[in-house]
Amino acid sequence: MFEKLLIANRGEIALRIQRACRELGIKTVVVHSQADTDAKYVKLADESVCIGPPPSRDSYLNVPAIISAAEVSDAEAIHPGYGFLSENADFAERVEKSGFVFIGPRPESIRLMGDKVSAKDTMKKAGVPVVPGSEGALPEDPKEILRAARAIGYPVIVKAAGGGGGRGMRVVHTEAALLNAVTMTRTEAQAAFNNAAVYLEKFLENPRHIEIQVLADEHKNAVYLGERDCSMQRRHQKVLEEAPAPGIARRVVDRIGARCAEACRKIGYRGAGTFEFLYENGEFYFIEMNTRVQVEHPVTELITGIDIVQEQIRIASGEKLRYRQRDIVVKGHAIECRINAEDPYRFTPSPGRITHWHPPGGPGIRVDSHAYTNYFVPPNYDSMIGKVLAYGDTRDQAIRRMRIALSEMAVEGIQTNLPLHRELLADSHFVAGGASIHYLEQKLALRKG
Repeated sequence: MFEKLLIANRGEIALRIQRACRELGIKTVVVHSQADTDAKYVKLADESVCIGPPPSRDSYLNVPAIISAAEVSDAEAIHPGYGFLSENADFAERVEKSGFVFIGPRPESIRLMGDKVSAKDTMKKAGVPVVPGSEGALPEDPKEILRAARAIGYPVIVKAAGGGGGRGMRVVHTEAALLNAVTMTRTEAQAAFNNAAVYLEKFLENPRHIEIQVLADEHKNAVYLGERDCSMQRRHQKVLEEAPAPGIARRVVDRIGARCAEACRKIGYRGAGTFEFLYENGEFYFIEMNTRVQVEHPVTELITGIDIVQEQIRIASGEKLRYRQRDIVVKGHAIECRINAEDPYRFTPSPGRITHWHPPGGPGIRVDSHAYTNYFVPPNYDSMIGKVLAYGDTRDQAIRRMRIALSEMAVEGIQTNLPLHRELLADSHFVAGGASIHYLEQKLALRKG
């Protein structure tokens, strides 16, 4: 096991990784920008290194500064968290070439699954069902593009091969709009991901977003930890997640989960990962794999009792996976609400000083957050300031506990999306379970109307 680990991230995930390390007896080095000097996890770290000014490109995306921090602090490994450099294969490669252990998959796995076209091809070969779409990236010939769309059937969605985080995609309902949509998406993809390749997929009308959490070691052992329902989304960004997914039979999940674990063994995957699917009419369709820890990993931890971050660290240190599939038991239900510093309905960011912070408590409640009273939320980063989780023996109990938690939570000085979450937890469609990925957008659109 490592003696010292560097955390190359910020916010709640930096604190989450730090807590996992402290429990394992690992010393932590936290890198931070000037905007995060007073962050809780910086104060709690064994060592901290300021790596630049507030803009991400000058700090959390500054690879030489992060590597230098690891060198001067004698860290043995680097945990990238999520976002920033977590799925950057070049960064992972640089970490390993510099003599450190990257807490995550090998660079070649990140590259393979980071390109959505190669990821789909790999999953097809591994027997994982994929959304019907074009064979590889779209060619330049407009006639071939039109032909591919006709073969799939409208509506289609144009996606960037190197995309992610809900960016680089466009829904097309008619042939007349297709070529322009492809051109625009290519331009955006080149600017955002330095990769202009795009592909087509069938646009499913009312799917749910279901994902399978996996853990795999370098000894070809792999398990899946059940599924999560992440269908409550706005502009492809998740707002609320739960596990297990309501209304999907266990045998159906087990069948797709076993394929995901087998795919990990086939491609030699190492670490934590998430297979993301669209689910419609009883069928799963693979869309992408996230080669990192997910924001919503705690709901899986609550229903399985497995600390995913600690397992990431154990696997990276060379340990064999401590679980076989028969050891994974899903019990109870968990819900996570992402708490963002933003206007709850216009979604404009609301940075500033938190003058009062009162997180909830009680049976089955977990709060993952780096915020506190008098903490200043910087304007430079993602607006998420924490996550509230509720666990219950049943989904109904988890919902009731979450309602209580949200009613108790108080944040003053900035705006948050707490009112939206309170509304969602009382929404009849959410309570019934099984809402599609379009439900929240449609609900918000009706409010504007």
